[in-house]
Parts: sequence; structure tokens; C-alpha cells
Amino acid sequence: MDSIPLFQMEKVSKRYGGVHALEKADLTVEAGRIHAILGENGAGKSTLIKIMAGVVMPDEGRMLMKDQEMSFSSPAAAVRQGVACIFQELSLIPDLSVADNIMITDPPKRFGLIDRRKQRLIAMDALARAGAEDIHPAALVGDLPLSRRQLVEIAKALARDPKILILDEATSALTAADVEKVFAVLRRLRNEGMALLFISHRMNEITELADTCTVFRNGRNVATYEAGSRSENEVVEMMIGRHYSHVFPPKPRAAAIARRPALECRTLSWDNRLKNISLSVRPGEIVGLGGLDGQGQRELLLAIFGVLRGMDGDIFVDGQRVSINSPSAAKVQSLGMALIPEDRKTEGLMLPMSVRDNLSFAALDMLSVRGIIDSQAERQANEDMLRLLAVKTDGLNGPVSALSGGNQQKVVIAKWLMRKPGIILLNDPTRGIDVGTKQEIYQLLRRLAEQGAAILYYSTDYDELIGCCDRVLVLYDGTIKGEFAGNELNEHALVASALNVDHDMGRTRIEGPSS
Repeated sequence: MDSIPLFQMEKVSKRYGGVHALEKADLTVEAGRIHAILGENGAGKSTLIKIMAGVVMPDEGRMLMKDQEMSFSSPAAAVRQGVACIFQELSLIPDLSVADNIMITDPPKRFGLIDRRKQRLIAMDALARAGAEDIHPAALVGDLPLSRRQLVEIAKALARDPKILILDEATSALTAADVEKVFAVLRRLRNEGMALLFISHRMNEITELADTCTVFRNGRNVATYEAGSRSENEVVEMMIGRHYSHVFPPKPRAAAIARRPALECRTLSWDNRLKNISLSVRPGEIVGLGGLDGQGQRELLLAIFGVLRGMDGDIFVDGQRVSINSPSAAKVQSLGMALIPEDRKTEGLMLPMSVRDNLSFAALDMLSVRGIIDSQAERQANEDMLRLLAVKTDGLNGPVSALSGGNQQKVVIAKWLMRKPGIILLNDPTRGIDVGTKQEIYQLLRRLAEQGAAILYYSTDYDELIGCCDRVLVLYDGTIKGEFAGNELNEHALVASALNVDHDMGRTRIEGPSS
């Protein structure tokens, strides 16, 4: 291997106002290696890769490519030097085709016009390199599920033929099968001599994939080590700067959970995506939704919250049949529902607006008197939420876009807690956030349940389902295939049920709600 590193960052700093996003950070990247960057949200990882990708300029320090000092004034300049970045938040345009998105910055031309045939061939090659040859180049990106869009984003980066590929939570929206495909692609790229920077909050992915790891905390790199040389607990303690306790709070005894359901669904069906689903959630209970991605879990949450049209079946709240034909109807105080969406950037937040505006938006009717917002009550409610969720922010008036991903997710949750909901629906709420923030969310959910909330919780993480939930319902092809609790709630049982195969773990009997 070449003794000169492919890329080096020396004493690089970046400030935003009085906040040090990066402080005298060092990083060495070698060709033919997968280098994992670890740290909590707000640790400096995003700023680091934005500087490498030419999105922001550092305040001080220097960068070297093959011992030649350089700076990237724009993402295009970084791409020209062989640095491509796949950010956690997708950069795709939904109304354009897959091929148009992959080649959007530099489409092939013929006689001054875009050469559609050549563009399609280049896109097909890039998709194949990304392990996504089943995606048609002519498909509209907006018609693809999130996991497929993530693969298109990877193909878009590979079409630029980079020397350094940066992946910022690029697997967070992928199905387990897609993750395996992407890992195979990344290993092949490493073997071809490409350098890969890999950011993930899933420790099992780091363990499986990385060659080298660097830990960041509070804008500084605190350690670089060979993968496998530190225990998972040691790594987490380096990330959070304190002793790492057990992630999941203790579960209550069954007797502590109310007997009458707060939420019941009876034979819900919709557009062949949901098929006769019946379930119940009691006050004080966290019920998980498991299964492979795309089996109807998200549609079920949207159906309950009144987003979907043309749904068949019945919903009961506190034993009373209710008609929920819109999110506005779901969130009224008499029903008290809240839905924490999957994508905080596009579905949960108004990024240019302030933290205050985002926190208050869902509860404006509760903070107003005769249509006029009670400013004092609003400020008090907002400050209470910031304290409850330990949101790290410079204040209520700054844009929510300036917060780290984990703190943005806390704002999404806090926005809905402002309404004091009795039924909380969560759509993969910890996707792409750090272990410390995850632990805080787990503790919060259990406290809300202890206070009487009924929680229906979809997660793509089996460990979360097992550790957080009192029961887990596994969906397959729009139907509930298994219900697990107690000793039967384990990874083997969840995976087998998700794949719809026989297993010997003993499945609990699925009981429909009582009439």
C-alpha cells in the first residue's frame, strides 16, 4: 500500500457563532480502507464531511490530497478532485427519473442536447455498481420507496467515479437485504483501492464493515483505532464521554398495564397494502411493529392517523368507535393522537423556521385565546419541552435547521408532546441518530407509558423492538403474522416471522380485540 495517505486533515476548525462545530480536528484517510467515523449527533461528524465535500469552508487548518494542500470551494470542486459524498438527507428530485437524477450535474450531450440513450446506459452501470440493478433508469424517483431512493443516491455518487466515497448514514433507510447488497459493493470498492468514510450509528454495521475507526466528541477527535481492538462499551463511552449504562429501561410487570385498550383497530384494510389488521394497545403499553421494511407498517400508522383515504375497517379509542378522516381529526383533544413521522426533514419540521415555531405548530390551538397566541404560555410550554427532552440549542429563535440530527428529532417529538397525547404513533423515530440520544428517547417513551400513554412503535431495529416493547406484532405482506411477548420476544422469533418461515420459538396466539 502507498505510504503517503490519500487524504489528510490537519488542525481543522469550524465555528458557528460561539459554537465550535470542529476544533483542531485531524483525520488521515488511506486508499483501500473503510474508515468509520463515530460520535454522537453534534460531535462534529457532519461538519467534518461537509468540509471534505466542499459544502462549507473551514475557519482554519489545512487539507491535503496525496500530500498536496488544497481546499474545496464548492461540492463540484470536491467532485473534480475525487471526493463524493452521500448525505443522510437525500438530494434527489422526486419528479425526475432515476437516470436524470444520477446524471443531473453532468449529463452526456450529443449535438448540444442530452444524449438520453447514453445517460440511460451510464445510469444502468451505476445502479449495477450500487447493487440496485433491479431499479429501472426511467422510473420516477418519487414513485420509489425510501430504501430504493437511498440506493439511487449511492448510484449517483458512484457515477462520479470517486477516489474517496463518504457515506453519511447511507444505510439507515435500507432493508436488511439492501444493506447486505450495499456492504458487498463497499467491500468490492475497497478492494479496488477506493477509500471509504463510513458514518453509522448502528454499531453492528461498524463491527462488520470498518477497518479503521475514529471517534469524535464535542468537535474533537478523541481516538483512532483499528476496528475490533476496542469493545463496544469502550467505544460508546468514548463517544458520550461518560459511563455507558444499559440502553433500555426496565419493562413493567403486566399488572401495571391497564386492561382496557386505549386504541383498537378491527379488520383494517387499504389498497391491498393492509389486509384485515386487528390490534390493540393499552394505556401504559408499548407495542412494537416489526417485520421487513415495506410490509405495511408505515401504511398502518398513516391509516390510524387519518392520512389514507378509502380505508376499510374500524378504529376505537377508549372503547368508542371513531371516524378519523384527517390528521386534524386524529389530533383533537378528545382523541389525543400524535404521529412522529419517518423523515424529520420533510415530514416533521419546517427547516427555515425557528425552534419556537416548530415546537408550537402542532399545538397552536391549545396555546391561543380567541385566535391570538398567548406568548407567555407558548414560551413556558416550549422551555418545558426543551428541558424534558434535553434539546441542545442556542435558543428558541434560531432556525431548527442549525440543530444536529438528534436534536432535530427531539424537536419533532417535543412538538407532538406539546399536545399531551394519550396515543402516540412512532414511525422509526431513532433512524440516523446517535446512541446517547437513542437512550434518552427510550427512557422518554417508557416514562410516557408509565404516565398512561398507549404507544405503537414501528422500528427497523430488532434490538429496539426487543428492548423497548412489551409486545411486538410482526407484519408480512400487509397482515399480522406473529405476536411476541416475554421470553418469546427474541431476535430469532422476529426474524423467522418477518420472513414468514416456520420456527420453533413458540408464537403467542393472536387475539383480535374484543367486541
